[in-house]
Parts: sequence; C-alpha cells; structure tokens
Amino acid sequence: MALESHSQILVEEKPSVRILTLNRPKQLNALSLNMVTRLLQLFLAYEEDPSVKLVILQGQGRAFCAGGDVSAVVRDIGLGNWRRSADFMSLEYTLNYVMATYCKAQISILNGIVMGGGAGVCVHGRFRVATENTVFAMPETALGLFPDVGASYFLSRLPGFFGEYVGLTGARLNGAEMFACGLATHFVPSTRLTALQEDLCRVGSSDPVTFASTILDAYTQHPHLEPQSAFYRLDVIDRCFSRRTVEEIISALKREATHKPDDWISATIGALKKASPASLKITLRSIREGRLQGVGQCLIRENRMVSHVMKGDISKDLVEGSRAILIDKDRNPKWEPRRLEDMKDSMVEQYFKRVEEEDGWEDLKLPPRKHLPPSAIAKL
Repeated sequence: MALESHSQILVEEKPSVRILTLNRPKQLNALSLNMVTRLLQLFLAYEEDPSVKLVILQGQGRAFCAGGDVSAVVRDIGLGNWRRSADFMSLEYTLNYVMATYCKAQISILNGIVMGGGAGVCVHGRFRVATENTVFAMPETALGLFPDVGASYFLSRLPGFFGEYVGLTGARLNGAEMFACGLATHFVPSTRLTALQEDLCRVGSSDPVTFASTILDAYTQHPHLEPQSAFYRLDVIDRCFSRRTVEEIISALKREATHKPDDWISATIGALKKASPASLKITLRSIREGRLQGVGQCLIRENRMVSHVMKGDISKDLVEGSRAILIDKDRNPKWEPRRLEDMKDSMVEQYFKRVEEEDGWEDLKLPPRKHLPPSAIAKL
C-alpha cells in the first residue's frame, strides 16, 4: 500500500482503489487552487489507468469540504485581480464536469461539513455516503454569491421545489435529509466507515459499479428524519417556492404564516430577508434555467454569472458579504441594491450574458469527454 502526500491532497494507493483525502483540516478542507489542480490531474489520470476501478474521496477532520476559499477570492478582487479568481472558478467547474461525466465510480464519504464548492466535488459523483455527522448547505446567498459548482443542475433535480428552498435560504440539511432528498445515495453510521472502506477495497475483476453498489447497499441504514425536518414541509415548500419571483415566494410564505404561525416559516422568511437581493434573484433564475439544461450547459452559464459577480460592475455584494460574514464578522452586510424591488430584471439579465467588454475573457471551454456510457451523464 503506497501513501503519497501532496500535503493538501493525500493519496492512498490500494490494488484497484485510490483513496483521496482532502487535507486542510484547519480550513475545513476549503478548496485551494493547489487542491483543485491536483484533483483534476488525478481524476483524469485514473480514468486512463485500467488498474484503477474505484476512487474514494474523503475529508480529514470534521469536514468533508466547506467550499471554495472565498477569502482568497475576495483578496484577489480587492487587489484588482478578479480575473485570477475567475480562472480558479473555471478550473473548479472543469473538475465538477469531469466528475459529472466520469466513467468510473467515485464514492464520496461525507462524514462532516459539506458546503458550497464541497458539494461540487461530491454530488456530481456516482455515490455519496452521508453519516450522522453530515451537515450540508449552499450558503452563498448570505455571502453575496449564488449556488454554483453545478448547483443549478443538481438542486433543480431535487423533489418538487426543494432545490429552490435549499439554494435561496442556505438551509442546513443533516445526513438523513440529504439521503431523503437524493443528495446522498447512501447513509452509513460513522462507526461503520472503516469497515465499509475495507470492503470496497476488495473490488476484483467484477463490474466495479455493481460491486460498489452492492457493498454500499449492505451497509446502508434508513435513518428517521427529525420531526421538525424541512423535508416534512414539502407541501408548503412546493406551494411557496414554485412562485415565479422571489417577491412572490416571500409573499406566499407570509400568507402561510398568517394561516398558521410557525417557527420554521418565520426562520425561512428571516433567511431570505438577510440574504443579498441580487444573489436571491440570480439564484432563482439560475435554478429555473438549470431544470432545462444539462450539467455542462449549467456550468458554462454559472461561469458567466460568477465572472460578473467577481467583476462587480452590477453589484459588489460578494465583497460586502464576505466582509460582514467572514472578515469583520459583524453579520450586518450593507447590500446594494438594498431591496428586492431595486434589483431590476434588466440587472439580473446582465449576469447571464457573456463578459463582452473584457479583453481575453472567454466562455468556459469544457474538455471533450470520449466513450461515455449514458450512465456517466446523469447521476442524480
């Protein structure tokens, strides 16, 4: 058994399996440029290596991965170098696409925090294993960003309008909720993970996807949802989050609250009111467009959107949100525009256009993928 260390990504080589460990535990395994570059290099190499049957991805410490390194992105923007951060995002989206179209089985062990960019490096893979320690969220609207990394593809494919709810509010889901809504394919108690990994490493010459599926099914439990779980509110979520605009979603929630006062509805309205108006509006449109697009189209569109967010011509909410939440931590962002009604449709529209006036900026060019089985495309 070989163990190779590129410090931020640990590589353990078993006869037919590679175990990759995200290794920035103090930063909750937030993705750096080094990590994304290395993961892309490894995934592409393993695809060409016939001896590699399965790839297991996990995180060191109490997180799987808490997302991209937003502080580094905001630092670049502050130095007038938003293009460097936009290039990082393009590379991250390329990795997401390779994972979404991967012809070998990726098994992600989500024993801890999974947020933002962390969802991008697991949800696109074939198998996602949640535990009782899993905490999932797409918290971008509270930061002045939007759920990216292909979230407009995977959130739009959750039951009903649950994806709009998760993406707009930044709601936290536990492992049982991830499993119930399909973001996780399996639920395994953390005490069984070591044994699970040992069994997965016994993959032989049999079909690796069937083998992995059989092993995972044998370990999976069906956890009970907590009585207050948002997943029990799907009827309310569908009634409210199916509305055409963010304003109409909030009005519908307020109407529900007048019929029957409810802490969950109050908290949901509160989360929407705290979020960036610009972020809420582009997020809703992004998820709605994602319902009709393939994963590649979603990533190309999200790359346009994130370039506009970083350039900051329409709104500088990412810098302000990061200041309020991550840097000064006063949790009191001064959004601009301040109100939903001031974020006009024409402003929203700009985020979905090419960044025309920028020298050398190009739409995301996804790598050609050859000999793909149909199962490599749609995993959700």
